Amino acid sequence: MPYAYDPQNIFARILRGEIPNKTLLETEHTLAFHDIAPQAPVHVLVIPKGAYVTYDHFARDASDAEIADFHRAVAKVCELTGVQPGEGGEGFRAITNAGDHGAQEVPHFHLHILGGRPLGRMLARAE
Repeated sequence: MPYAYDPQNIFARILRGEIPNKTLLETEHTLAFHDIAPQAPVHVLVIPKGAYVTYDHFARDASDAEIADFHRAVAKVCELTGVQPGEGGEGFRAITNAGDHGAQEVPHFHLHILGGRPLGRMLARAE
């Protein structure tokens, strides 16, 4: 299945510097910034700088360097925000949405890191 990347999506525009953001961390292949409409006290978006639409697209097509950099950036975001449970934080949730059924709103792979309060169930139980 081909992935249709829209270079005018909001995250592509942020990466080009056309839209400001509150950067938490930037590496060679990754940008992490605070969500403009946070759903928890900690709500950071982590995005690859490459043109990947969904997590599976990134996992399939990104270089080893991009993949390692992204995942290490996620760990650093958890450290910087104090949410990692192994280091005294109370925990976090990592969410990525893909496609229509996954409720993806922006066609650029992004991972939400949420924490800072109890988050409740992720999904309602199936009936």
